[in-house]
Amino acid sequence: MCSINGIYNHSQLNNPYSQIQAMNIKSSHRGPDNSDIYQDPDVILGHNRLSIIDLSKHANQPFISNNKEIVLVFNGEIYNYLELKKKLVNYSFRTSSDTEVLIAAYLEWNLDFVKHLDGMFAFALWDKRTRVFILGRDKLGIKPLYYSDKNNSIAFSSEIRSLLECELVNRKLNISALHDYLQYSTVHAPNTLVKDVKMLLPGYILIIKDDEYRTYKYWELGSNLNKIEFDKELANSKIKKLFTNAVKKRTMSDVPFGAFLSGGIDSSAIVASAYESCNKQINTFTVTFDNSDYNEAKYAKIIANKYNTNHTEINLSPVDLLNDLPNFLSAVDHPSSDGPNTFVVSKSVKESGVKMVLSGLGGDEIFAGYDIFKRAYNLLDKKWLFSFPPGIRSNLGSLLKLISPTTSAEKIAETITQKRLELPYYYHISRRQLSEKTIANLLPNYNKQLAFPLEFALNQFKNSNIKGLPFLSKVSFLEINTYLQNTLLRDTDQMSMAHSLEVRVPFLDIELLEYVISVSDKLKYPHTPKKLFTDSMGDLLPNEIINRKKMGFVLPWDLWMRNELKDFNISKLNYLSNSGILNKTAVNDLWKRFMNKDKRVSWSSIWSLVVLSSWIEENEISI
Repeated sequence: MCSINGIYNHSQLNNPYSQIQAMNIKSSHRGPDNSDIYQDPDVILGHNRLSIIDLSKHANQPFISNNKEIVLVFNGEIYNYLELKKKLVNYSFRTSSDTEVLIAAYLEWNLDFVKHLDGMFAFALWDKRTRVFILGRDKLGIKPLYYSDKNNSIAFSSEIRSLLECELVNRKLNISALHDYLQYSTVHAPNTLVKDVKMLLPGYILIIKDDEYRTYKYWELGSNLNKIEFDKELANSKIKKLFTNAVKKRTMSDVPFGAFLSGGIDSSAIVASAYESCNKQINTFTVTFDNSDYNEAKYAKIIANKYNTNHTEINLSPVDLLNDLPNFLSAVDHPSSDGPNTFVVSKSVKESGVKMVLSGLGGDEIFAGYDIFKRAYNLLDKKWLFSFPPGIRSNLGSLLKLISPTTSAEKIAETITQKRLELPYYYHISRRQLSEKTIANLLPNYNKQLAFPLEFALNQFKNSNIKGLPFLSKVSFLEINTYLQNTLLRDTDQMSMAHSLEVRVPFLDIELLEYVISVSDKLKYPHTPKKLFTDSMGDLLPNEIINRKKMGFVLPWDLWMRNELKDFNISKLNYLSNSGILNKTAVNDLWKRFMNKDKRVSWSSIWSLVVLSSWIEENEISI
């Protein structure tokens, strides 16, 4: 893993070299092993390297081709680089890095080279022969890439805070995106909370030539769907084979590696598969708490013992978190309510000497592990509710909220009053943090907006590729393109890379993902947690793991927020209120409701405001 920074068409800028130096310094935590800059009259490219494959200095970047005509900065890993290397016989390789394979692939296949890449990546490539500049991002958006376009110049970076060091970017809050953030504790790409900064969408490349640029979508989930799989034995066999291969590919490394191990189905399956495919002991890491309600240590030990791992328990207390809180908040590149869990475990993993780790991220999204999958599926036979007039449904919803004043009741009430009881119309409600009424009170200049997941779903479900998917796969499609990409993947990247730790995600292997979305609902429906996957893994997973209650990798935040972190929260909420960004009375009211244990105000909705406040102050963002 690395960080990439650069500016295309920099001639009008004031000392662009010093700006790239500042961007490199700001993102140096992502790549502490080497830092360098390339400059010519058209582009200036910066790179910080975290060495994982080919540790030699010859693989440092910016990387220049043999003919001196192609310059590349690249962040990520290409898992099929050795297979590609065998095909690229017209190029004379001087390193054993995957970076050089990208250049050779571009010279061989031009813009289509991205279609051949199996991995996680973000890159910038400058072709001096054709004067073409290209930005690209992997198919699922595992690695981030931000950019700003102004006055025919484009600045880009792996992180927003690095871009803030470039004169093209003003430190202004994107008020429109703030509405999205309050709803979902994140901002959905291509928007960000900075007015001048966008995120390149997953599966896209941006091509610039002669000061004109266009975007090109080179991959889309569902576009390779050939048939729906109904054969259980075939599905189980295929999934195990694909998953085992996905894990094996991701153990490729020239440095020590490990695995996050919560003792849940996903992380346990990764450790089991890694054990089968590696001829060495695996390092595993588990976060433990003194509070038994949150402690998953006993489940992690079952797997650690079964597969003879070098196991480390990381005990975390409120005091530990409080002491490390300033460091966590400084590591936040784009705010959300997620991330501290990854931050604390990544810190301990890196201190152990491990530079790369495997994560179970993505398992819930593709194998129907969340409650939203069951809830959505069970609504398919509830369409009779919509035979009642809207007024009656609205009254039913109001009655439900009166009887049960909870977030869940509010969401059910809103679901039954939608225009239609179809997935695109109610999915957006499932991940929402704050209601529209609460947001209207919080924003001084409130303008109602169409929720991003609703707009996205309505647009995407016109696509014939999506229409052909099984219902549960449609839910997966929405989960992957909204929550996974814009919260989980982004937060995992920024929190792990704060400690120069690379995280690889086997469940998001493209071949595995494309097959699983073709499996019928009959086989995928989670009668037991992720039944399709656990059946596929066979005896690799003990019954204690398969049948345990799902906890997720969580910290006891609800407890901490009202006690040890209370004064800290109040100070951050006051800063946000006094800045004029949010209505002070509404913020105070929300905090009081939380402290009074109002079930309609979650800890995460408060925490998202605390993180937002800290991020605005840290980065000197103004309205």
